[in-house]
Amino acid sequence: MTPILELESARLVMRQWQDDDLKEFAALCADPQVMRYFPAPLSRLESAALIGRIRGHFAEYGYGLWALERKDTGAFIGMTGLLNVNFDADFAPAVEIGWRLARRHWGLGFASEAAWTSLRCAFAQLGLQEVVSFTSRDNLASQKVMQAIGMRADPAGDFEHPRLAPGDPLRPHVLYRIDRAQWQATLRG
Repeated sequence: MTPILELESARLVMRQWQDDDLKEFAALCADPQVMRYFPAPLSRLESAALIGRIRGHFAEYGYGLWALERKDTGAFIGMTGLLNVNFDADFAPAVEIGWRLARRHWGLGFASEAAWTSLRCAFAQLGLQEVVSFTSRDNLASQKVMQAIGMRADPAGDFEHPRLAPGDPLRPHVLYRIDRAQWQATLRG
């Protein structure tokens, strides 16, 4: 599949990663507040490795986590996009939607805007039948984004993340889903 290299929304460009994104991305991934629902902040080297894995996902599947850039300033603000779930779970195989934004860009609706654009790509361009999202049970901000883009909680699908140790407070995860019909219904309003 030819990779989908760029998407646009009203205020954002969702684009391929550039080498000069590393500085801002590493700062974002080193921020303890941004990473509080992940096992640990990332080093610069770990952030670079993550960009490499994202590029590999694009090369293999044609989609992935796009770098986010504000149209008004050209500033890199984070990432949003689609990834194949890469661990064993009752809901897998599945495509996940996810996001991570620099703290100074929180609360402006950018995560929801980019996530909505990713859903449009998933259903209208890729022809997917369903998209999932999940996060730590305590990550209410991400759950609000999931709800804002029309996803529905699936309490029966909530799970213990297998990559986190038993007893880790981040291990309990909530699962949200949206299928093509639900997405089309949100378009009709």
